[in-house]
Amino acid sequence: MIRELCILPNNPTMKGQAEMIDHVRYSENGQELRLLLPWAPGGDRSGQHNPCIVFVQGSAWKTPNLNFEIPMLSHFAEEGIAVATVCHRSAAEGYPFPAFLLDVKCAIRFLRANADRYGLDASRIAAFGTSSGGNTVCLLGLTGDDPSLKTEEYAEYSDGVCAVASCFAPTDLPALFDYLSASPDSRMAMIGYFGKDESRWQENMKAYSPVCRVENGKQYPPFLLLHGTADPLVPVQQMEVFYKRLQEADVPADAYYVDNAEHEGNFWSPEVRSVIHDWLCRQLA
Repeated sequence: MIRELCILPNNPTMKGQAEMIDHVRYSENGQELRLLLPWAPGGDRSGQHNPCIVFVQGSAWKTPNLNFEIPMLSHFAEEGIAVATVCHRSAAEGYPFPAFLLDVKCAIRFLRANADRYGLDASRIAAFGTSSGGNTVCLLGLTGDDPSLKTEEYAEYSDGVCAVASCFAPTDLPALFDYLSASPDSRMAMIGYFGKDESRWQENMKAYSPVCRVENGKQYPPFLLLHGTADPLVPVQQMEVFYKRLQEADVPADAYYVDNAEHEGNFWSPEVRSVIHDWLCRQLA
């Protein structure tokens, strides 16, 4: 029996297509980002104004692996939301705090400066990060356009974000490093993060602890927080204290426990991905 051939429609608008642009250098210090963009025929994005997610992969404030979450992030680009996954300088290579934060802020300003080139809506840029990247994006949300954290590159543009999604993030560094102090590598890591002068460690840790940066009466973007209840590296209490502080300051925030989840790995259930996806899409609508 010969079956008739079926006919399927084509896709004249290229809806659901996306592409990746690699090795986009955003700073004179050599740092790069990777762009996942909704498809534009011929590469002409002059008519596009897509919202954008800036993603920061966890790396213990070392060099992020820009490939790590590409499968999850690519779905945003297929749905019309651009994604920039951002590299930053490494604390293990002689760049202590706040080099990581200065770099990611510079990347946001770069994206705004090049919004027409990449078809971005400069008014709709959200931040999403995991672990140390979660710490980074929380700080982005709390320190938008802070002059003490702005470098000369693209200084005329804002580094603020309209929403923050953070997973298993360190939010209270004094408490975290007290918890990690039994580790033989803890002291060397803290020298890399906070410098050789131990007398300033507490001051520096508080300066880059999101829980210490929330100010009553100040306007902040909405936050989404998620953390595994069995996280052995960054205890779930890190999310709890930050969520409580956001509530005290009347900052819009949603928080989720991920039942019996560890750090990365089994954290990424379909339900977790769905919550993050839907929340970010609502914020960028």
